[in-house]
Amino acid sequence: MPDLFAEDNAYRPLADRMRPRNLDQVVGQSHLLAQGKPLRQAIESGKLHSMLFWGPPGSGKTTLARLIAEYSDAQFLSLSAVLSGVKDIRAAVEQARQYHGITVLFVDEVHRFNKSQQDAFLPHIEDGTIVFVGATTENPSFELNNALLSRTRTYLLKALAEEDLRQVLEAAVDDRQRGLGDMQLQIDEDAIPLLIKAADGDARRILTFVEILADLAEQGAINKQQVLEVVSQGHRRFDNKGDIFYEQISALHKSVRGSDPDAALYWLCRMLDGGCDPLYIARRVLRMASEDIGNADPRGLDISLSAWMAFERLGSPEGELAIAQAVVYLASAAKSNAVYNAFGQAMQDARNTGSLDVPLHLRNAPTTLMKELDYGKDYRYAHNEQDAFAAGEKYFPDAMPVKRYYHPVQRGLEIKIGEKLAKLRELNQAGKHGSGDD
Repeated sequence: MPDLFAEDNAYRPLADRMRPRNLDQVVGQSHLLAQGKPLRQAIESGKLHSMLFWGPPGSGKTTLARLIAEYSDAQFLSLSAVLSGVKDIRAAVEQARQYHGITVLFVDEVHRFNKSQQDAFLPHIEDGTIVFVGATTENPSFELNNALLSRTRTYLLKALAEEDLRQVLEAAVDDRQRGLGDMQLQIDEDAIPLLIKAADGDARRILTFVEILADLAEQGAINKQQVLEVVSQGHRRFDNKGDIFYEQISALHKSVRGSDPDAALYWLCRMLDGGCDPLYIARRVLRMASEDIGNADPRGLDISLSAWMAFERLGSPEGELAIAQAVVYLASAAKSNAVYNAFGQAMQDARNTGSLDVPLHLRNAPTTLMKELDYGKDYRYAHNEQDAFAAGEKYFPDAMPVKRYYHPVQRGLEIKIGEKLAKLRELNQAGKHGSGDD
């Protein structure tokens, strides 16, 4: 069995050279790899099972797959779903058949395989030809088919914490065998937090940064200005239309709903900083105005629409301020989901009640024939009634009982709306004319 961590190439990237060679060298993921944890026990005992590693970039998915093979003295085969197809899968399976022992087949970016490509693994997982280890940055529940999920166990890996990244950085600078220890680098203390922040939970990223900085260092010294120049083009983790994308838009929406303008601004800026299309955010903000503010403050809809239009006219970055203004307004406004709930209930009834006829008195009668058929007969024109309200009139289909979907909340403008509707319903109940507040 070849050494998966052999240092036969001094020019390998630092991130590759610094891969942990045993479980004790792995930084982070203590929820999976601490002593006594099931995954650690499985790896150390060599009792392998097919699995999926789901986590952000640089969290150790590939490293763990290699360690699994190393601890089990297994053959390690690797495929990238970005570059491979069914032909490559078959070739790997055939190689596994020829090997007299355990084969760990690692599939990076497995979520990029389509359904038929994913299905190609199934019989070989079942008959034990391969121990399948897949890695994905996307939610497996959405990206992988159920057949593959049912044959694997999913482990969630977390982004590295700041103290973890500091440990990775110190090891790279000090290690003479695998790292940059021979260079005797000195990184100014005020520059280290910048590196850690820029790495954003990604061990590979911080190692790449320090490798670049090592080439720029003068007499082994790395200062804050050099770090700023190297990391200035970095972006926070934000996979457009990926799992993190939906997590952050959800956080923005819930912050607005929860009336926290500061948190809402934070998530807005996280998304913009990560490269999200501001027009997508503008559309979602417009939705929030109807779903969560509604008639408690109808101005929210106008402000949100104006922000969208302002961005279309100004572009980025000037137009982003208008979106921020709308977000802050919505988060600060009175909240009501009464229209949202009413719309959902009415839509459900519309789908469930079938094609009920429009009552004759509510139909227009533009022709003589229609009038002869009693279209529009006995219709009461509300503007001709006292206070423009036809008390006792029914507007639902004849075969359907009167329903009440809209229940205004006791917040904002809906307080007055609720009072008005309550008076009108009293008049309807009495079946007589009366006045209602405008």
